[in-house]
Amino acid sequence: MPKLPNAPNLNRLRALEPALRTLDTRKLWHRIYRRSGEHPTRWDALRFHGPTAARFDHHLPNDSGEAKLQDRGILYLASDVPTCLAEVYQDNREVDPNDRHPWLVSFRFGTALTVLDLSETFAIRAGASMKLMSGPKSQARNWARGFYEAYSNIDGLYFLSSMTNRPVAAIFERALDRRPFPDTPLFHRSLSDPLLHIPIQEACEDIGYSFSPATAF
Repeated sequence: MPKLPNAPNLNRLRALEPALRTLDTRKLWHRIYRRSGEHPTRWDALRFHGPTAARFDHHLPNDSGEAKLQDRGILYLASDVPTCLAEVYQDNREVDPNDRHPWLVSFRFGTALTVLDLSETFAIRAGASMKLMSGPKSQARNWARGFYEAYSNIDGLYFLSSMTNRPVAAIFERALDRRPFPDTPLFHRSLSDPLLHIPIQEACEDIGYSFSPATAF
């Protein structure tokens, strides 16, 4: 049996007790989002266009296998800022504070959310492995759709970043029924803001990425 089958067995998933984790209101989460480009968004807005190349998009493709606008939405978060940068800029490992106007936001949920915990042994019990976090993203998306369909009570997924091995989360549109986002985030600034130059530089040193504050002007 492969370590990561192309898709889950839904009957097996439904018969398996899910490993649930509560994301409470004490934990601080971080996100980098873009205000311009192909899919501009807000700090508290989920993406309803998909699936994209992101790992755990649970969207359904159209008849041609391409992304489409739909009722399924997702939002990715990280437990620390270096992981945000590592994930968003993983293609060339260079943080560009001008590309599509990226902003950093930090906030705590206004209500607790229940998510499927993929950070320990559940993945292997489900017939997959920790390759869900590091293997082909197309297969991981198939598994995300399976989790979404098998467990109607989950608000998203909790897993470990393939870049930093630190906690990250993917929040499904189901969570919106509980109004999880605060009215105002605790921190919210553009990556081009000079006040962020030193913190971003320090975070980039942590993960080995490049960043030139001069490009922010």
